[in-house]
Amino acid sequence: MLRLIAAIACALGIGLLFRLNREGEARTSRALWIPTFWLFIASSRNAAEWLHYDPSSDADRYLEGNPLDRAILSAILAFGVIVLISRGRQVVTLLRSNIPILLYFFYCGISVIWSDFPDVSFKRWFRALGDVVMVLIVLSDPDWLAAIRRLFARIGFVVVPVSILFIRYFPELGRSYSRSGRPSWTGVGTDKNALGMICLVFGLAAIFRFLQLRKEKKEDGVRKKGPLIAQGALILMTLYLLVQANSATAFACFFLGGGVMVLTQLFRVARNPAVLRLLIATAIVVPVSAMFLGVGSSLVGTLGRDATFTGRTAIWQAALSMVSNPLLGAGYESFWLGRRLVAVENLIEQGVNQAHNGYIEIYLNLGCVGLVLLSILLVTGYRRIVTAVLAQMQAGYLRLAFFIVAIAYNFSEGGFKMMHPVWITFLLAIAVIPEIPSHRAPELDRRPIDSEFVAEPTARVTVSVRQNRKNTLPILVPRKFS
Repeated sequence: MLRLIAAIACALGIGLLFRLNREGEARTSRALWIPTFWLFIASSRNAAEWLHYDPSSDADRYLEGNPLDRAILSAILAFGVIVLISRGRQVVTLLRSNIPILLYFFYCGISVIWSDFPDVSFKRWFRALGDVVMVLIVLSDPDWLAAIRRLFARIGFVVVPVSILFIRYFPELGRSYSRSGRPSWTGVGTDKNALGMICLVFGLAAIFRFLQLRKEKKEDGVRKKGPLIAQGALILMTLYLLVQANSATAFACFFLGGGVMVLTQLFRVARNPAVLRLLIATAIVVPVSAMFLGVGSSLVGTLGRDATFTGRTAIWQAALSMVSNPLLGAGYESFWLGRRLVAVENLIEQGVNQAHNGYIEIYLNLGCVGLVLLSILLVTGYRRIVTAVLAQMQAGYLRLAFFIVAIAYNFSEGGFKMMHPVWITFLLAIAVIPEIPSHRAPELDRRPIDSEFVAEPTARVTVSVRQNRKNTLPILVPRKFS
C-alpha cells in the first residue's frame, strides 16, 4: 500500500513539475518528441529492459542486440529521417557547417570494412547515426533554444524523480547488489555510474535554465516563479542522487563543468577572453594531473578512489596489449568482441565490455586516425564554444559545460560511444548553432552584445552570418579567433 501511495505521489509530483515549467510563449515542433524518446532510452534503460523481455543469451544479446530494442530504435530513427527530409534545406545547411562531425562518422562507417565482425560493427554504426539525426532535429527546430530547454526538461522531470521512487520504494528496480551483498543505487539507470551520468547531464541543464530564468522577467517585471521552482526542485533532486550514488566521475565532472558555467554566466570578469581560457584549461588540467601525473592525487582519494581507479589501470594495460592495428584500430565498436574480449577478461580476471576511458576506447576501435579526427572535433568545438561565450550567444554557457564534461568524463569512463548522453550532448555542444530569428528569440537572448566585449581588444572575435539565398536558416560561423 505504501508503494502505491509513493508511486501516485511521484506521478503527481512529475505532473506538477511540468505544469510549473510551462512556457506559454515558446513554440516547438511535435517532432521534438522523437529525440526525446531517443535520449530517454539512452539515459535510462532499453525498452526490452523496461519490459523485462530478453529471449536471447548473454552472448547473443551482446553480439546481435535485442530484437525488440532493434525494432523500436529503428522505428524512432526512421521517423527522425522523415522529419529531416521534410526540413531538407535547413538540414543541408547544418550539415555543410559541421563537416568535422560528418568526417568522423564517415570514417567510423569506413572502419566497418576491416572489422572482424563487420555485421555487428555496421549495425552499431547505423545506430550511432541516430545520435546525429536527433541532434539535427533539435537544431533545425523553428525555435531550437526552446527545443533544447524542453528536451532536457521533459526527460529530467521524469528520470530523476522516478529514480528516487525506485531507489526508496522499489529496490528491486532501483538498486543493484555486488557479490558481497553490498547495495548500490541505480535508479532508472543500469548501474551507479549510469545514475551519476543522468544526474550530471540533466542537473547541468537545470542549473543553466535556472540561471537563465533569474534574468528573465515578464512584461510587468515579475519573475517567472513557476519555472524557477520546477528547475530548482530538479537541481536539488539531482544533487541528492549525485551525492548518494557514489559515482566519483559524475560527481567531479558536475562541479567542473557546472562551476565554469556558473562563473561565466554570473560574473563578467569570467567572460574576459584570458580568464575564460584559463578556467577551461584549469577544468581540464586538474583531473589530468590528479589522475595521470600524480600532482594533486589526494583529490582522487577524496572522491573515494584508489591509485588503480577501481581496477581501471589493469583494464587499460590489458586492452592496449591486444592492439594489432594501431593506425586504424579494430573497426567501429569491434574491439570488445570475440577472442580479444576473452583474452582481456582472462588477464584481468573479471568481465568487461569497455576500456573505461573514452580516448583509449577510440584508439582501440578506430586507431590513431580516430584519435586525430576526435582531436579535430575537440579543437573546432572549443573554438566555436569560446566564440559563443565571448559574444554571449544563445546556450553558449550550457554548451561550454557539456564540452568540459565530455573531455573530463572520458578520462575514467567511455563516453564517446553511440547512444551515450555525454556523447549526444557533446555533439550538441560542438555543432554550429543556427541563429534564432529576432521575432522568436527570448528577451534574454535578444539583448545586444555587452559593450565590454565590443571594446575589448584582446577578444578579437567576429561572427558572420552565412545564408544560402534559397535558405531561410542563417548559421553563425566563427571567422576569427584570438
